[in-house]
Amino acid sequence: MTDRMHAAAEVPLAAGQGTLQSVLHPAGADAAVIGQFAWVLFGAGAVILLAVMALLLASLRRHARPLPARAWILGAGVAFPVVVLSALLVWSTWRSAELRPQTSNGAMALSVTARMWWWDVRYAGPGGGPEIAAANEIHIPVGQDVYVGLNSADVIHSLWVPALAGKRDTIPGRVTGLRLRADKPGIYRGQCAEYCGAQHARMALHVVALAQPDYDAWLARQARPAVQPADELALRGRAVFLEQRCQSCHTIRGVAESAQLGPDLTHVGSRMQIGAGTLINHRGTLAGWIADPQAIKPGVFMPPASGIDGASLRALAAYLEQLK
Repeated sequence: MTDRMHAAAEVPLAAGQGTLQSVLHPAGADAAVIGQFAWVLFGAGAVILLAVMALLLASLRRHARPLPARAWILGAGVAFPVVVLSALLVWSTWRSAELRPQTSNGAMALSVTARMWWWDVRYAGPGGGPEIAAANEIHIPVGQDVYVGLNSADVIHSLWVPALAGKRDTIPGRVTGLRLRADKPGIYRGQCAEYCGAQHARMALHVVALAQPDYDAWLARQARPAVQPADELALRGRAVFLEQRCQSCHTIRGVAESAQLGPDLTHVGSRMQIGAGTLINHRGTLAGWIADPQAIKPGVFMPPASGIDGASLRALAAYLEQLK
């Protein structure tokens, strides 16, 4: 099921359409409440605009009898805003009470560290096993509250998945949290919502909501070490990974496990995109990214590959692609 969802997700992504990132299509309880806020405020604003335009047209009529200044002040300056704003205040207070508290009580927990410019995602291992690291994708079970503990490794970022919840800032030296819940399976695009530098716009992530059995199966696969290369090309790529000292920044469990500077690549081949939503993930884009990430996403910490020939580059990309 997970593989099918992955494949289905690649179709719109490959076509350049992307997955849905919209407050107008809520898929969670909090997002539905926030969406109602937007529609009501938009509607109230539209009504006010129409009323103002009607008054303007009425004032332009010939022989129109002007209203006394007192009537304008008391009617349009006092009574009207008091009535409208009071009604909106009462309604929004009533609806805000339905937003769930941002607490980890009764929720599945995971952590996300925002970095310039990607998302470091950590899960508790199944059965109390070692922590599992991933990047730029958050997998959650459908119908279950998930508390995402947030922090930042550098500057202020903000996690926002409009279809599921409101946004929450990530602040260096401080842990915050955001409660997510997806009512139906799907892939929901999120985005850093706080300007954090030159590549802020290319700091996306996806929340993948799966049925509980599919989520359990996915988590079990993620807990495994990297698969062994199945062919000569990928086997050569594994050697290139070590020769080029890629393990100085990237961990691949079962191969090299000490680095934490860059994303964990143990199962990088199973991810939909690379570069935090910048490119569809396949062998060609992996090779292009390794060759010169600065040309694709200027300012990222990963330097261009130097001293690597084309054959070795293709082998390395083939190795990473099969890490699923």
